[in-house]
Amino acid sequence: MNNRPTARPNYWQLLPYIHRQQAILIPAFLCTLIFTIYWPLLAKLGGLAISTLVQGQVTAFAKVAALTLIGLLIQKAAQYGQDSLMAKAAFRVAHQLRTRVYGHLQTLSLTYFEHSKTGDLAYRLTEDVDRIGEVVYKLFHDFVPSALQLVVVFGYMLYLNWQLTATALILIPLLAVLSGWFGEKMLMAARRSQDKVADLSSQIAEVFSGIRLVQAFAAEKHEMDRFSQASANNRDARYSVAWLQAVQFPVVGFLYAGMIVILLLVGTWQISLGNLAREGFGTYAINALLLIDPINHVIQNFNEFKQGEASVDRVLELLQHQPIVQDLPDAKPLSTISGQVDYRHVSFAYETGQSVLQDVSLSASPGQTIALVGLSGAGKTTLVNLLPRFYDVATGEILIDGVNIQTVTLQSLRSQIGIVPQENVLFSGTIAENIAFGQKDFNLTEVETAAQVANAHGFISQFSQGYHTWVGERGVNLSGGQRQRIAIARAVLFDPKILILDEATSALDAESEALVQEALERLMQGRTVFIIAHRLSTVRGCDLILVMEKGQIIESGTHTELVQQSGRYASFYAKQFHT
Repeated sequence: MNNRPTARPNYWQLLPYIHRQQAILIPAFLCTLIFTIYWPLLAKLGGLAISTLVQGQVTAFAKVAALTLIGLLIQKAAQYGQDSLMAKAAFRVAHQLRTRVYGHLQTLSLTYFEHSKTGDLAYRLTEDVDRIGEVVYKLFHDFVPSALQLVVVFGYMLYLNWQLTATALILIPLLAVLSGWFGEKMLMAARRSQDKVADLSSQIAEVFSGIRLVQAFAAEKHEMDRFSQASANNRDARYSVAWLQAVQFPVVGFLYAGMIVILLLVGTWQISLGNLAREGFGTYAINALLLIDPINHVIQNFNEFKQGEASVDRVLELLQHQPIVQDLPDAKPLSTISGQVDYRHVSFAYETGQSVLQDVSLSASPGQTIALVGLSGAGKTTLVNLLPRFYDVATGEILIDGVNIQTVTLQSLRSQIGIVPQENVLFSGTIAENIAFGQKDFNLTEVETAAQVANAHGFISQFSQGYHTWVGERGVNLSGGQRQRIAIARAVLFDPKILILDEATSALDAESEALVQEALERLMQGRTVFIIAHRLSTVRGCDLILVMEKGQIIESGTHTELVQQSGRYASFYAKQFHT
């Protein structure tokens, strides 16, 4: 299935998220209407206030002032309702969008993440989604009220004197064209800016996650130079946005000032002709002044919408990626299995023309332990990665208890397969939460029992907070052996029928390896186990050893049988043990 987006998203695709907030938005828009309608009323009262003040009518002025204050109080109350409700709706839209995209990303196949930058994905889910929330908030809180204010005030100005208003409308199309031109330029500049920020974020995440390697190779200056260049690119891209804004506001401001001057000239002319009373012109002038703020807001918001559109594109583009590996429409849950596994003429390639596995067949009986050995790149890890359907076979089929794994749901399949990888990932949280990974409510006694099986209970108990000890990001405050035993405890608690051990002891010292190997032997009891190992000492007791080379099984048998064959396995064994 195609994994690439087919079309550029836009704001219209946010409508379903906005529609879900209608229970909040309806009263918010009612408040907006009340807030907006009071503008011409206040302008009318302002004109009356000027007239009574000029004529020295103190009592009349006091009445008009009182009505004005009451109107302002009602308007400000409506403004509070508008602002608070629209903020709630906007931030809920951002929350729903973020959780939807995050959930969708977790359904994507490993292939997608192998070609994506973690820092970029993190930036899209945080900064880009926050920007979308701010834009939606601006739309609700600022743009819509300002646009309504423009419509209402212009309508009232037409009612007062259409000749004056027609003069004002001559310059409106020019303002609109200029705003549109600047907006498109702003969109392109914003896209470049956000791409550069994402690149910067990705580089930071990449370097800090591999800081040990950077320091080990004394590559600090090299990475500093790379970072400096990426930061300079980000600086230049952001300056392009700021420069466009710096040019736009004086140009548009000058045109608007010119429109006001022309209005005053035409107004004076209309008064001289007797078409407009001085009191009416005062009201009209106040209305004209009331246009300044909403026009500025509309122009500024338009710029922000164009910048935000880049974020909308970047975030909603993630939803257009579809998982390559997914449930078939008629997929059924896999019932509890015994652990029989059969590969039948399986071939696989990551990219067209680059075959990784070629016509591989093997059979594992329930409770049998099978070891996969061979040089790096032989296809060992790929072979076991096909079992939980991290990838799908190109040809052939894989059966568990006689059922083709492509016909069952991924959740039911993966829930019966446990994995202990070479590099274990621990998440920020307590040790108990890491052992019970994926379980919201867990029994601490069961966690402790699993830890005991994994030879982890001893070192966990030495921590002052025991199983409630906080594990830092990636488990950096634990040794490699400790992390590995926590991973084994996780697999024990998971209690799978099929177990995959991928180089589970290759990076450990002798003492840690002994403890981990003992824990693994307990874990393997009663399960169908696939072991990937370079250290042949860890596989001598396996029921079956498969030697792989260039994506094919070239030898199979027990340790004793393979040594006696004097083939590739015997050669590996002789090199490792110098026999």
